[in-house]
Parts: sequence; structure tokens; C-alpha cells
Amino acid sequence: MRKLAIIISNIILLILSISMIFPFIVMVFLSFVPNSDIFSQGFPTHFSFVNYKNVFASIPVFTYFMNSLIVSLGATAGQVVIASLAGYAFARFEFRGKNVLFFIILLTMMIPPQVNIIPLFFLMRELHMVNTYSALILPALFGGFGVFMMRQFFLGLPKELEESSLLDGCNLFQTFFKICLPLALPAVVTLSIFTFVANWNSFMWPLIITNDETMRTLPVGFAIFKGSFREITLWGELLACAVICIIPVILVFLLGRKYFINDLIKGAVKE
Repeated sequence: MRKLAIIISNIILLILSISMIFPFIVMVFLSFVPNSDIFSQGFPTHFSFVNYKNVFASIPVFTYFMNSLIVSLGATAGQVVIASLAGYAFARFEFRGKNVLFFIILLTMMIPPQVNIIPLFFLMRELHMVNTYSALILPALFGGFGVFMMRQFFLGLPKELEESSLLDGCNLFQTFFKICLPLALPAVVTLSIFTFVANWNSFMWPLIITNDETMRTLPVGFAIFKGSFREITLWGELLACAVICIIPVILVFLLGRKYFINDLIKGAVKE
């Protein structure tokens, strides 16, 4: 009976996995099919890179790609550093107003990001940062989720490790960067993946804060490319754009999946 339940569970998981991955496989497959053959009856037999060639010939994909990469990496690095320091402070230090301040940080997680777009735009305009990397990166450096996650991880670390390092002559910053931060690698990688994906897929803020083609990110550039169609929708080119967009996200997750999965299941089993 138990074996039957395991078999049924595995079959259900297999079906769910196929149902989720199948659209991505179809998307990659059809991105190599010319537009004239995508909706033709029967299995496509002609494959080429014509869709990708048309995309690269129509818009500056490399410029969009580098802008997205710079913004995503800059925002990820900055948020990891700030969230790690803030999380460690909330986990280990006692100071006046600590709980109130942490509660305010948690409240920011409940505010839709769209609410802050107009005030942020006026602030960036007054600082003369419109159409710059600073305007794209700075708002993404601070996040309540990152502070909360890093705080929870540091609370689970034994204080004896830090006390031992202090006895060995390490100061506070040496203890943090040489002892605590390396031990928090699973949480750091998890936060990095979430932050990178969120900034890579960000659309509304880059659309509003940039008005120059040289500063557009991939989602904004591809959306404008799609909007340039008038009489016919070039599905092959759109699918090629989608594939280009998801490749970096998949690579980032594959590189950090080991630590990401370990962090998710940490604490799930009581020792």
C-alpha cells in the first residue's frame, strides 16, 4: 500500500513538472521556427536563427542586456551588503527603538511598490538622476524582505562562535565578515537570487525613469519592440525576445540552486 502511494505521488509530481516546463520548451522550440510556419498545420520542419537575427538587427539587444545586467548586479550586491549588516544588527545588538524600527521595516513589505513610483520619480528628478544607472539601482538597494531574512538567519547562529572570535582578538567587523557572513552563505545566495530576478524582470520603474534608448533594460526594450508592430504580430521574434530574457535568470538559479534549496529546507527537520 505504501509503495502504491509513493508511485502515485511520483506520477502526480511528474505530471505537474511536465505541465510547468512544457510551455518553456515550446517557447524555445518555436523561437527557431519562422513566422510563416508557427501556426501551420503539422509539425514544423524548418528551423533557423532568423528570428534572433531579426531581433538583433531591429533593436540594440546588447545595450539592453548590459543595462539589465549592470542594474541587476548592482542592486543585488548593494542589497546583500545592506541587508546583511542590518539583519546582523537587529539579531545581535540591543538599542533603543529596535523593535519599533524593525516593525516599520516589516511594514514596508506590505506597501505595493507602485505606490512609491511617483514620489521616487520626483525625488530622482530633483537629484538630477533621471535616465541614469543611479536612479535604476538606488531604489532597489533597500528591502524589508532582505533584512528580515538575514535577521532570522543570524538569530539561528550560535553566539559562541562570535564570542570565540572576539576572544581571539577579532574586532566586530572582522567577526562579521570572517565568521558570520561566510556561515550565512545559503541566506546570502537565496537573497541574491530573489533580488537579481526581481530587478532583471523589473518593468514599471525602468520604463518611467528612463527615456533614452541607451538606458533601457531588456523588459522595457522588448516591450517597445512589441509595441512597434502595426499590422502583424511577429510571434517568432517575440518568442526569441522571451528566450533571451529568461536565459540569465535560469543560469543564476542553476548556479545558486544548491545553497538556495539548502536554505529553504533549513530548520524543516528538528534535530
